[in-house]
Amino acid sequence: MIVDQVSAEAPSGPGRWSFLAAAGLALVAALLAGFALRAWGEVGGTNSYALLADAFLHGRFDSPTCFDIDCARYAGKIYVIFPPAPALVAMPLVAVFGPNATGFLVLSGFMLAGVAWIWFEIAARLGLAREARIWTTLAFVFGTPAFYVGLRGDNVWFFAQSFGLLVASLAVLAAMDRRLWLAGAMIGLAFLTRQMTLFLAPFLFALSRPKEARLISFDRATIVDALRLGLPLAAALVVYLAYNYARFGSPLETGYAYIAAYPDGEERSFITWRIEDLGLFSKEYLLSNVLYLFVQGFHAEFGGRYMTELVKMDPMGTSLLAASPFVLFAFYARPDAKLLTGLFAIVAAAGITLFYHSNGFIQHNVQRYVLDWLPALYVLLLPALAGASERVDERLRLFKLLAVYALGLNVAAFVITGITKGAI
Repeated sequence: MIVDQVSAEAPSGPGRWSFLAAAGLALVAALLAGFALRAWGEVGGTNSYALLADAFLHGRFDSPTCFDIDCARYAGKIYVIFPPAPALVAMPLVAVFGPNATGFLVLSGFMLAGVAWIWFEIAARLGLAREARIWTTLAFVFGTPAFYVGLRGDNVWFFAQSFGLLVASLAVLAAMDRRLWLAGAMIGLAFLTRQMTLFLAPFLFALSRPKEARLISFDRATIVDALRLGLPLAAALVVYLAYNYARFGSPLETGYAYIAAYPDGEERSFITWRIEDLGLFSKEYLLSNVLYLFVQGFHAEFGGRYMTELVKMDPMGTSLLAASPFVLFAFYARPDAKLLTGLFAIVAAAGITLFYHSNGFIQHNVQRYVLDWLPALYVLLLPALAGASERVDERLRLFKLLAVYALGLNVAAFVITGITKGAI
């Protein structure tokens, strides 16, 4: 393999790799310090899930206002349109401190810590040595959109993705341990947070299959396993359909069709125009979304007369391959049923969102929608770093290098975003 040859030819003195490890730890420390700083300065009245939680606490579905532009006006009322599960997480906070509560970044921090623990355990289940488990966990938490959505958990979109990633990751771990009721319940919660995570269900079933068992079979044990995983997910589907009906009079109406009517004139943006003129889904979005998902690089914009004034980070983000190049280790994925079902989850979820009116805007140096299917991709790539051999050591060195590069890009992006005060 080319990457093996490159890593084998690279100098591998202990000093150089020790320096790389130190650089990685320094970057992680910088990111954690930035997180703590944002959490310390968090202000209330920014996360619309607080409004939805308050509505639930008062026995209603509508809210008197909205903290963002992605709300719906329907039948003279305002609705926070997003799926309901994260509002349940926010309810204790809102019950004590009201809808203007702070503390969402603290909750997001605990979620991120939970994600780290889960992926450390998943890596152990897949046979990775301790050093490899540490590096792959750090890469997942700090080198993918996982950290970005946690860092911005005081806003509705990112708080949802923090919780969705937590429960989807727990579903993966539960499936690997053949705790299928738990896996089904967790992916059900993930669906009630981020709808596209529904496509992870077949992958979870493949992960849960005993060694040497067929993926598709009609024997009693396989059918029971399918029911144990599927029934909690089916219950979540029923809940969501009933929730939609209670709000908008139709089980299939999510409220997204009404969001263009909510923003005031000064808050209207290209997102509003897209929805009004082209619709929630359109082939017109495909080229932009494809380029941003797979090709677009780190992009800081400059302006002024001489084009020397730092203006902002590209709010449409950086491609997954450019921002998190270590995901290319999925090239080593084993050709089996897990790969087949994992590819289905990735292609289905990513394929639908490529026609969606938003690619995740606003985001800096990430494509945050990949979190809906990134757990499948990461499980597929981890076995390439499992075991103890010279080849695995060579691969791990290259993985470390790419992971530190990804961490460095995140630090640079967040510094630029801070300097420009998040200009969009």
